[in-house]
This record gives sequence, structure tokens and C-alpha cells, in this order.
Amino acid sequence: MNRSFSWIQSIYVKIPLLFVVILVIVFQFVSIYFIDQLETQTVTAMKEQINTQIDFLSNNVVPILEDQQLTTEDRNQRLEQALDSFSSTYSTKIQIVNSQEYLLATNDLAERSSIGTRTNDELVRNVLINQRPLEDDYFIRFQQPYHVVKPILSNKGDRTIMLGAIVVQTEMDRINEQREKVTDLFLRAILIAILAGFILAFVLSQGITTPIENMRQQALRISEGIYDFPAEVFGHDEIGDLALTINDLAVKVRDAQESTESEKQRLDGVLRHMTDGVIGTDRRGNILLVNDRALLLLGLYQNEAVGQPILETLGINENYTLAKFLKGDREVLVNRFVDGTKTVLKCEFSVIRRETGFVTGLVCVIQDVTEQEKNEQERRDFVSNVSHELRTPLTSIKSYSEALVDGAWKDETIAPEFLEVIQSESNRMIRMIGNLLDLSKLDGGQVKPNFEYIDFKRLVNYILDRAEFTLESEAKPKYQIIRHLTKKEIYVEIDQDRMTQVIDNLMNNAMKYSPDGSKIIVTLADYRDHVVFSVQDSGLGIPQKDLPYLFDRFYRVDKARSRQQGGTGLGLAISKEVIELHGGKIWVKSEENKGSTFFFSLPYTELEFEDDWEDA
Repeated sequence: MNRSFSWIQSIYVKIPLLFVVILVIVFQFVSIYFIDQLETQTVTAMKEQINTQIDFLSNNVVPILEDQQLTTEDRNQRLEQALDSFSSTYSTKIQIVNSQEYLLATNDLAERSSIGTRTNDELVRNVLINQRPLEDDYFIRFQQPYHVVKPILSNKGDRTIMLGAIVVQTEMDRINEQREKVTDLFLRAILIAILAGFILAFVLSQGITTPIENMRQQALRISEGIYDFPAEVFGHDEIGDLALTINDLAVKVRDAQESTESEKQRLDGVLRHMTDGVIGTDRRGNILLVNDRALLLLGLYQNEAVGQPILETLGINENYTLAKFLKGDREVLVNRFVDGTKTVLKCEFSVIRRETGFVTGLVCVIQDVTEQEKNEQERRDFVSNVSHELRTPLTSIKSYSEALVDGAWKDETIAPEFLEVIQSESNRMIRMIGNLLDLSKLDGGQVKPNFEYIDFKRLVNYILDRAEFTLESEAKPKYQIIRHLTKKEIYVEIDQDRMTQVIDNLMNNAMKYSPDGSKIIVTLADYRDHVVFSVQDSGLGIPQKDLPYLFDRFYRVDKARSRQQGGTGLGLAISKEVIELHGGKIWVKSEENKGSTFFFSLPYTELEFEDDWEDA
């Protein structure tokens, strides 16, 4: 990722700027110290020069002031001549004041009109009183002239006579000019040094910035997954060692990336081909990973699942909280409806922890246990139904046998009826157990059908003839069988005994549940690749809500009537298993109070026989 930054933030500029800042700081201290020392020495030299000149002037003025014979005019003239002998490189104003503070002489032409007047200078008064020289040295801070006052003393023996004072005022213009020139010189030198230093630092910094930029480019290539262009090593120093380290890092990152990609592909392959759904979440329960099987079981797309809370996705957020699953492994059964079909999902939650025990997320393994739950429910229903169905005839047998034991066998009228009931219930239990054994063998694949090509229409006619013969043997036939059979000879590969069992069961059901005198219509139709057999009755019909369960074991629409007529509730279940064993399917259409029609279809391929086969 290339992050933009301004030129001032670049290391190409920072290093020269740092060098320039150091130069500025160094020159600042040097210039301050140098200018201060120069100024101090200049002022000291100026003071020494002024004081030397004052002492020389004082020596020249003392004889003039001691001479009492001089007239005022001569004295002033000679004092002016003495002042003219005072020479200084600085602009200086000199005054000679007597002991009464009167101005006697001055070298300032503008003040000569004030000669003979009394001065108001406090320094002069202090010097005359204390007889010690004084100077005003605040000139440096306030840019004022240098002001010095020295007494004029005459030594006569042991006495010192105060003759007056010499007042000297020196302007600082020249010193200021010198300081400004030196400062200007220093500034120019600093600017030239900074410019030269910046250029030199910029050139020298290339030796650092170029390898760093090269390593930065290498780091960018590593971040983009490009490992085949190592950073160039410019020298055998720390930066060169850093470049070698980055190149070694690129190799290790490449190996780690390849290993990670390999593991990721392996994991993706495992997750993609797992028969179970897998969902991974973060510690907040939001989905991070979901495989195709989980999406199929949940009926979702990838973008609909990723990022969503897992509890809401599974639809269990109202009954469970995330905290329960973070405490430990847990198993939950979830009922979902996908495309209108109910599915039962077993969700096994496991907590993902680090070595420190910190919880990082959850893994949920989803299994479709709809079929297992259905089988388990069917097993429970089967055990319950078998127990119930066997209990009913056994209760009847037990009751009638107890009555016979109690003496009913002596009654010639009741005893035969009781024995007939016991025999009928025993036969029903035998049929039920036989049917259960047949179903068990069909479910377990233990039944090996004896397939052979049979003229199916002839077989149907045979079974219907047998049924009609049975009906005609009764005093008053209850039903009329109507045949709608195809005119073609249809040869189908079937197990004749098992198929006879199915047709007999459908015919018996039609007779059981049809009113007396009604018609039973039997139809056999052939199509291009299958034949369809159907039995239509005129009974009470079957409610629509019962149709999906009609072929389940022990399921009865009218349980009381079925038991009364000796039914076991297993006939249609056996018929379904037999038809499916032949590669066909069975179904029913019914309307209440109008009757029902049971259909089954079988695979059919039209055969062409040779003439000698037909003759045989």
C-alpha cells in the first residue's frame, strides 16, 4: 500500500533539514558568543582609550586651573587649546567644570554659549563631593552614550585640592556600526554555510536514503506478494545488513505464504467435500466461514450468511443465547423449512480457544438428521403400533379363553362362537407376523425376486377371474368387476407371486370398503415405456389429509372398520415395497364420498418375438 505524504515529510528533506537546523543552532551560539566578546573587547578598548585621554587632559588642565594670575579670558583660551589637543576615534563631547559646578570650557560649539553657567549633572555633583570618578555604563543596554566624569585634583604636599571635573560623553555609533557589520558578516557566512551544508547533506543523505527507498520498495513488493526481486545491498554496514535481513524475511514470508495457501486450499477442499455443514464465527457470534454444504442445508447464499449472527441464521436466537454456547460444547436440534420441506438439523457447537484460554469464536457442525429422525420416529411408531395391534387380538383371545375356562365351553351355543373368535384373532396375528416378516425382509434386502417375463394382461385376467369366481360362489354377489384392459399382449419382467400379492391386496381393499352392489373398475393401460394398473372403487373415499400417509405401516383411515374386517394395516406398505422393488411406483387418487383409485406403474419394453418362438 503506497501511502502519500508531502515533500516536507520525506526523509530526503528531513536529513538535510536536520543538518541545517544543527548548523543554525551551532552558528547561533557561536555568533552570539563571538559578537558578545567582540563588543566587550571593543567597549573595553574604548574605555581605556577615553580614560587615557582624560588623564592626559587632566594633567594639562591642572596647571591652568592652579594659575591664579591668569585672566578669565586667558584661562578659557588655554582650556580650549587643551581640549583641542584631546583626540579620539569616537565622537566625543568634553566639558571642564570647576569646583563650583560652573562650566569653564567645552569642545561642543553649540554649548560654548553656556560657558559660565552652572551645570545640573548629578554625576558631576557626586564626583565633586566624593572626589572619585564615576561613569554611566548602561549604554550597551539602552543604546545611550558612554558618560564618564573624572575629578581634577591638585596635590600640594599632603593636601589634595579639588579643582573641578572633566565630563566626557562618547557616542556609541561607531561601536554599533562595527557590531552591525560583524553581525551582517556572520549572517552572510551562516547563510552560505547553511546552503553549502544543505547541498552537502543532501548529497551525503543519498547514501542513506537510496538504500532505504530500495528497502521500502522491497517491503511494498512483499506486501503485494512479490518475492522474486530482492533488495539491492549497497554496502557492508548496518543498512546493508538490514537489506540482507529484509531479503531473508522475504524468503521466509514467501515460504510461510505458500504453506498458508497450501493449508488454506487443503482446508477449503476438506470443507467443500464434507458431507456435514461447517460454520465458523468470531467471538461475537458473527459468521466468518461457511461451506457449501451448510449453505445448502440452510437454503442460503454466501453473501446472505457471512457477517450475520449464527443464532439468527439458525433461527434459535429466541431460545438460546450466545453465552450458553461460549461456556462449552453443546448440541442442538433445529427444525427448518427449506422450500416448503421440513428438515431436522443437528448442530454441534464447539468453542475455539487459544492456549491462554481466550475464546476466539465458535465452530458449528451441521448434520441433516431428517431421515434418521424420521426412521427413529417410524421405529417408535412401529413398536407402538405392533404392540397395539398385537394387544387387541391377544386381549380378545385371553378374554374368550378365560370365559371358556370359566365354564362357557359347556354351552354348546356360545362355545363354538368363542372358539371361532379365538381362531379368527389367531389367524389375524399370524397374518400380521407374516406381513411383518415380509416387510423386514424387503427392508433388509433379503428378498431376491424371481424375475421372469410374464404376460401381465393374462396374469391380471387370472386374478380377476378368481375374484369373480369367489363372488359368484356367494348366494348374492355383492360387487361387479368391470375390466378395461389393453388389447395388446404385455410382457413385463416381474416376480409373479409378489405381483399377485399386490393385486390381491388392492382388490381386497376395494371390496372391503365398497358398498354392496357397487362396481369395481380394473384398468390396465400400456404406454411407450411403462404400464399402469389401477383399481377404482365406489367407497367412502379417503380424506386429503390422510393421502400422504396411506402407504405407511399400520396406518388406517378407519381403524375400527379395518380391524373388524381383519385388516393388519400392512397391506399397502408391503405393496409399495414390492412395486418399488420392481422399479415402479404406486399412488392413490381419492375424493370423499365418491371413492378411491389406486394406481401402480411398472417399467415396460415392447418385445418382438421371432416366428419360431410364437409357434412354440
